Amino acid sequence: MLGDIENMEKVSTELSSVKELFKELEAIISSSYDGMFIADEKGVVLRVNVAYERITGIRASEVLGKNLKDLVAAGYYDQSVTLLVIEKREIVTINQTVKNNNKILVTGNPIFDEKGDLFRVVTNVRDITELVSLQSQLLKTKEQTLKYKTELSHLRALHIGNKEIISRSPKMAQVIELATKIADVDSIVLINGESGTGKELIAKLIHKKGKGTSKPFIKINCAAIPEQLLESELFGYEGGAFTGARKEGKPGLFELAHNGTLFLDEIGDLPLLLQVKLLRAIQEKEFIRVGGTKTITFNARIIAATHRNIAKMVKEDVFREDLYYRLMVVPIYLSPLRERKEDVPLLIMHFIDKFNNRFGFNKKIIPQVIDKLVEYSWPGNVRELENIVERMMVTAPTEEITMNLVPETIMDKSFSPKRLTKLKDAVEETEKYLLSENFKEYGSWKKVAEILGIDRTTVFRKVVRYGLEKR
Repeated sequence: MLGDIENMEKVSTELSSVKELFKELEAIISSSYDGMFIADEKGVVLRVNVAYERITGIRASEVLGKNLKDLVAAGYYDQSVTLLVIEKREIVTINQTVKNNNKILVTGNPIFDEKGDLFRVVTNVRDITELVSLQSQLLKTKEQTLKYKTELSHLRALHIGNKEIISRSPKMAQVIELATKIADVDSIVLINGESGTGKELIAKLIHKKGKGTSKPFIKINCAAIPEQLLESELFGYEGGAFTGARKEGKPGLFELAHNGTLFLDEIGDLPLLLQVKLLRAIQEKEFIRVGGTKTITFNARIIAATHRNIAKMVKEDVFREDLYYRLMVVPIYLSPLRERKEDVPLLIMHFIDKFNNRFGFNKKIIPQVIDKLVEYSWPGNVRELENIVERMMVTAPTEEITMNLVPETIMDKSFSPKRLTKLKDAVEETEKYLLSENFKEYGSWKKVAEILGIDRTTVFRKVVRYGLEKR
């Protein structure tokens, strides 16, 4: 009898200890600032604390006694760390989205009994909604900074005054008048002209008179960028869109040109696949970044330019007809320099002043040289004239630019196909002569292609055909 009483007292003492331990554990769980979520080995919810309710917005009565599989199916959670712990039998940490769209960081810990069997999963919960928001803001800030830096580099290059368009010819006067007239509207402009005629200058003039120099003027040369990179340059890309892509992504030129002007130089070299995407962007005033899903709207004036005959390209099915007519809202044609010879003396004097200022010279040009330069046909147009004037100035041994400094290609007017020559042969002789003489002048087939206004592959094909590759 005495032994039974002693055993009862011992049990009672142990029970009191357990109760005290339970109260202590209860107080710890309840007072924890982090959320606590306890489930059994089958995924049935046994306990959640007050902090869990505060963080998630889910009341204990909504989940207690329910299996997590059912709660996930009901939309309470996008996934369950408890179920992952039961499956893997190890600590698991995941980002979880709960039904009110809060983002939480949850870590599930498996609890094993003395036999090694799983009997509880205790989950620690932290609210990371604010952290996710801050990360998103940081990414947006980095993207905005990159955008501003790119805009700034473009704006620094944007310096155009009326003095930069040097002309007195009626043809150029008409172009300038038209450019000024359409500057205040956002109609698409297509500028056509040979290489070196000043297409970019006209585009900048339209921008300056309309949008103003405080707005971005963004230029891209469609012929200078590889096809596989051109789409991401135009439309930008999301982080991880392809190998080597920036983690934060990159805004495209359409975004950078927002509220300004996007100048698409050498539009005739745009690949057919991109022509489709460009047409949609122009028509809808919206696009999607490479690797993205979000539609981005933009408001920018489109000015395109080319030295190619796009109407002919349309007939040859190498340029989309619908894009051609979309670009042809306001066409502007720039005459080659040989058709406005009255501009040559003005341009010569402009370049003389320009290089005198740049190099600290005080050089002058004699009238006979100007007359000779006026006679020349200038296949490379204003750009070629500028290069020739610079060459004569830097090589002149005295302060005077005389006839002996005029390049042989300009002095030699003797070439012409012989009479009675078949047209095909005359064309070949002329092509061979122009290729050969321009290579003598510039020493680069790439430069020859630029001067003659044709692409490099055409030049190289003709060089091989006429046996000029050894030069």
